[in-house]
Amino acid sequence: MNGSRGGRGRRIVLWRHGQTAWNLERRFQGTTDIELTEEGVAQARRAARLLASLKPDAVVASDLRRAAATAAELAAVTGLTVSHDAALRETYAGVWQGLTHEEIVERYGDEYAAWKRGEPVRRGGGELETEVADRAAPVVLEHADKLPAGGTLVVVSHGGTIRTTIGRLLGLEAHHWEGLGGLTNCCWSVLGEGARGWRLLEHNAGTLPEPVLGDDD
Repeated sequence: MNGSRGGRGRRIVLWRHGQTAWNLERRFQGTTDIELTEEGVAQARRAARLLASLKPDAVVASDLRRAAATAAELAAVTGLTVSHDAALRETYAGVWQGLTHEEIVERYGDEYAAWKRGEPVRRGGGELETEVADRAAPVVLEHADKLPAGGTLVVVSHGGTIRTTIGRLLGLEAHHWEGLGGLTNCCWSVLGEGARGWRLLEHNAGTLPEPVLGDDD
């Protein structure tokens, strides 16, 4: 699954949503529909001005409010219409959702440790990371295939979903996906299309390094 059949020179920008209150509390969001904070909206507005300079051809976003509101800021400065797709939602994590990082480690320490080792774990009884990639990566490729040669797609999603999608598009084995660090709120990664498929051109770009606050840390 390398996406090269659509032509070379295209770019996919995978942009994580802005800050939420649960990010600040280090509370696992998953598919819970949490809104952006005022700072999250401001982050999206700042990042949108930078991303607009890439002259994107299309924008697709998770339908969860934190991603949709982030995407709306880019739509406002580019005039593009955002497509929303539930397949780009964050990993469903069952009973982990709503718990703080500390509570997860305390109650589900073995499960958490196994996940960090790269083992296939249904965190909280939810989705496997490979299942997240199974639903998200095809949507990204579907939209990328519609780009003109040299075109740019912006995908507005969530930290865990972006990481698994990058891993899948790069052809990495799932065990190695943890080697891709998490994304800071409203930062992005860029994949470029080359002769042998997708390549990671930038990762966690957009600001000077900041702590990663989210489900993927």
